[in-house]
Amino acid sequence: MTYDKYNSLFDEILSSDQPFAPYDQANYFNYAELNKKRQERWDKKGTISDALKTAISEIDSPQKWVLITEPWCGDAAHSVPFIAKIAETNSNIELEIQLRDSDSEIDNYLTNGGKSIPILVVRNESTEDLFVWGPRPTEAQNIHLANLDTDKSMEDKKVELQKWYNQDKGQELQNEILALLKN
Repeated sequence: MTYDKYNSLFDEILSSDQPFAPYDQANYFNYAELNKKRQERWDKKGTISDALKTAISEIDSPQKWVLITEPWCGDAAHSVPFIAKIAETNSNIELEIQLRDSDSEIDNYLTNGGKSIPILVVRNESTEDLFVWGPRPTEAQNIHLANLDTDKSMEDKKVELQKWYNQDKGQELQNEILALLKN
């Protein structure tokens, strides 16, 4: 699906009297509602660095960017809008969004054996993987991993990650994609 269709999926979930699973559960519905707001904020205020714009403009052959995600994913709400903005700056890039839980390629891109998202797979025109990024920027991943064996509540762990994303403003993700493009 396209980024526009992905955004429409949020609207469908949030406007339905009886959302489909898993959004028929209050916690998933609430995640989607919150993530829609986060995405809208980055759609409006997120900017792409000049260095990354330059690197993206140098892509002169077709690439397919497969982005595996879900509306309930908090990390995705902070990454997907930037990836969409990056992809739309070059007509050689086709962005395809796959839902992790609905016939996606996630089983080929596990993170430590898990189906962590978002995952970005960048392929050339011969469908060979050029690189894979995800499930979150390295610094956010380090925070997540450091919190796994702590006594912090799940809510405190989420708040810590959200604060990091808000302060970072998509810069670490962009730096990582820029480094991968240069390799």
